[in-house]
Amino acid sequence: MALPTRGRVILETTAGEVDIELWSKETPKTCRNFLALAMEGYYDGVIFHRIVPDFLVQTGDRTGTGAGGESFYGEPFEDEIHPRLRFVHRGLVGMANNGTKNSNDSQFFITLNRADELNGKHTLFGRVVGDTIFNVLKIGEMEIDDNERPLYPPKIKRIRIIDNPFPDIVPRITAEEKRAQQRAREQAQRQREEEQRRRGAKKDVKLLSFGGEEEAEEEPVVFKKKPIVRPDLVDNPELPATISAVIPEPPAPKAKEKPPKRDRTEEPESRPSEKKSKKEKDESDITKIREQHEREKAAQSNSRKTEIEKMEAEIRKLTRRGEESDEEPVKKKPKKSLLEEEMAKYAKARGVHKKGKGKKDEGDVLAALNNFRNKLKSTAVEDSPPPEQQEQPGGESGEGNGEPKPPGEEEGMEVDNDTGFLGHALHFPKGNEEEVAKAEREYEVIDPRARGARAREEERERKRAMKAKDITGGRGFRR
Repeated sequence: MALPTRGRVILETTAGEVDIELWSKETPKTCRNFLALAMEGYYDGVIFHRIVPDFLVQTGDRTGTGAGGESFYGEPFEDEIHPRLRFVHRGLVGMANNGTKNSNDSQFFITLNRADELNGKHTLFGRVVGDTIFNVLKIGEMEIDDNERPLYPPKIKRIRIIDNPFPDIVPRITAEEKRAQQRAREQAQRQREEEQRRRGAKKDVKLLSFGGEEEAEEEPVVFKKKPIVRPDLVDNPELPATISAVIPEPPAPKAKEKPPKRDRTEEPESRPSEKKSKKEKDESDITKIREQHEREKAAQSNSRKTEIEKMEAEIRKLTRRGEESDEEPVKKKPKKSLLEEEMAKYAKARGVHKKGKGKKDEGDVLAALNNFRNKLKSTAVEDSPPPEQQEQPGGESGEGNGEPKPPGEEEGMEVDNDTGFLGHALHFPKGNEEEVAKAEREYEVIDPRARGARAREEERERKRAMKAKDITGGRGFRR
């Protein structure tokens, strides 16, 4: 069951009204901040700057970017997480933050679906009631761009406070005063625009004389450009001054014409020397080109010769290989890999590929086995008594199969010349009752019910015994 609410406001938006009830008892600081900002008209004209389909719609930023906002307290205030207030369905109103704890300001959001990931991270302080939830869903279905911003964002016109649970709130400025200030600012702005428009009309009258002024200003500009373009013609007194106005302005031909005019006096002396130098340069260039051409030809011929020699060498190699393969087909061996070479080394070290040694080792082993078999056959199996009969008084242990000890040996010295083990026989006891009894004792399963039944049976036996004693003479003895 949901917690009871205390406080109610209505958001008048361009998409319709949104009726919100507040949990002012569980989240007093958040609700006080929301109501105070609504009284001051802070939310008037604010857009829904973020819409995440099937998740939430967000508003409360006067800048419309999602990075602004301020609280009534002048600084971000702490979260108010209540264990019984959780984002379990649509239409729940929570405070937005910047991703860290205790960073609430003026932005809030309304959920469009269950949002368990918001529990414990955002303060839940209200819920949308009635059919106004469909206006919120209408906002959530609007067109958005790639950054989750609506293409045609809806706007909060104003917030009407129906039930104020905090009558002691004193706003810094009321919504009516703010609207009056806004109207005054708009009126002043219109007056300034009207004055600027009137001043602009007066200036337009003066613009009639601007054409003559511009022409007067253009003349000195043209006059200044003339000496910059053709100074040689202006400085020459023999030429008339009117030629300067007819000369074209492109700078490229001027640069080409200037040097020959300046060197007109030196032309008769310098022309033959210039012609000679040009001829020498041309001849030197031709010789250089010829030398380079000869070098290229020599290089090409050398490269061709080297290529021919390489081809001949390869042909010789191929012919030799073919002859060797025809003459000696048995000597040709496949190329071994590194792994096969290493395995061959280890195999040589173990002597696996030595033919004679392997046969010799096998024959030795078979000879040793046959020798041992003959020893076993030659040794007669003595019928020794069972282990119970071997223990005799006097500490005789039958060690060494009854053979006497050598005369010169000391007691305690071990000599590896015992061959009596070849005739020993192994005996086992016929019955295994002891082992069965031992196993039953060790693996006994104790049933508590059987133990209780046995205890009751013992108690009955004891009572019967007591009664029998009383009947036979116990009572007479007590008297």
